[in-house]
Amino acid sequence: MNPHTRRSFIHQSGTIAVGAASLNIASSLRARSPNERFTISLIGPGGMGTQHLKSLSRFPDVDIAHVCDVDANRLATAVKSIESITQKAPQAHKDFRRILEDKSVDAVVIAMPDHWHAPATILACEAGKHVYVEKPGSHNIREGRLMIEAARRTNRVVQVGTQSRSSAHMQEATAKARSGAIGEVLTARVWNSQLRRDIGRQKPTTPPATLDFDRWLGPAPEIPYQSNLLPGIWRWWYAFGTGDMGNDGVHDLDIGRWGLDVGERHPNRIAALGGKYFFEDDQQFPDTQSVIFEYDLAGGKRKQLMFEQRIWSPYFQEGYENGNIWNGTKGYILAGKSQGWEMFASRNKSVEKGQSGRPDLVAHERNFLDCIRSGERPAADVEIHHYSACLCHLGNIATRSGRTLTFDIKNERFIGDDDANQLISREYRAKGHWAIPKGV
Repeated sequence: MNPHTRRSFIHQSGTIAVGAASLNIASSLRARSPNERFTISLIGPGGMGTQHLKSLSRFPDVDIAHVCDVDANRLATAVKSIESITQKAPQAHKDFRRILEDKSVDAVVIAMPDHWHAPATILACEAGKHVYVEKPGSHNIREGRLMIEAARRTNRVVQVGTQSRSSAHMQEATAKARSGAIGEVLTARVWNSQLRRDIGRQKPTTPPATLDFDRWLGPAPEIPYQSNLLPGIWRWWYAFGTGDMGNDGVHDLDIGRWGLDVGERHPNRIAALGGKYFFEDDQQFPDTQSVIFEYDLAGGKRKQLMFEQRIWSPYFQEGYENGNIWNGTKGYILAGKSQGWEMFASRNKSVEKGQSGRPDLVAHERNFLDCIRSGERPAADVEIHHYSACLCHLGNIATRSGRTLTFDIKNERFIGDDDANQLISREYRAKGHWAIPKGV
């Protein structure tokens, strides 16, 4: 493909990928001039939150007004980090409701643990704030639907942190898969292959003095603190995380579903096997998983999306640590979000290589801000993302149940399986909590 053709292809594919999902939200979104500044606050300056702070602090049209964290040490570090970049210290809070009360705040970035994503997003929308929330957008299927309803009810822009939706090389790869270049794409395979660490076994103990653990728990069940729960390790606990399928696998599942071109819909059937084959520690989610999602499409057509997870394997597959393959009737495309893509014809003949790249956080943040200004839906709009996040939830539920599940894609319920339906939502505090979403 010559450079001119490729540039045209990238432009057209980007327009299709983002533009098709960018329906006008509503005229009630506040109009902005191109030179107007954004006042943004960040909740949860941990690993990914810190990346957002450093990135957004350098945007010429962004002011970081507040940071919020329940850990005093991490909060102080975040304030110093912003001040060193902007020469202005933001306000610091450990209760994000103080941020939502500030009418000058246009948007919040939510980089809290998974169990806070939906409650905080819903509250922020209801307070009139636009939201950038980290992946996976939801902790469970029901909360994901409530997030969509809150965004539409309040006419807020809600972007989820699956940055590949704004990354040029993945826009190009998925558009190529959908273009017919490899014929009709019938299946896609996605893998999450890397080496995680053993979190050990610990007993409950007293939280550090700098941590407001009760506030960290929020609406989740009241369980005792233990040292292998924080920071970041909460991902492996049912009450707080979504396992590595939701932590890292969601990126590649989102890309795989995008290129498979099944539209914004759920799979009809899910089959899975897996468990803890390697680690002998406190983590509750599988370290090994194989999941098959089957979609029923118009005209009696069916497609499959397959997910493989091995978080004890320090080696690459097909040359990629995490990756995607789209299998078409005339060839296949191999892609990785942190590398690039290549197309193959019969007998594994390489016929085209696309551009390389990495997930583009800056482009994704810029897309979010531009959509606040324009009133369009963002590249990883909360509704687009819901159908990818739910793949993680559905896959984890099927793995825990150990049987094939049939899903009512309209009502978002399992057919004839009361046990599986118990996992569509989650357990909340017995005494109730101010952040429990209405309608759960």
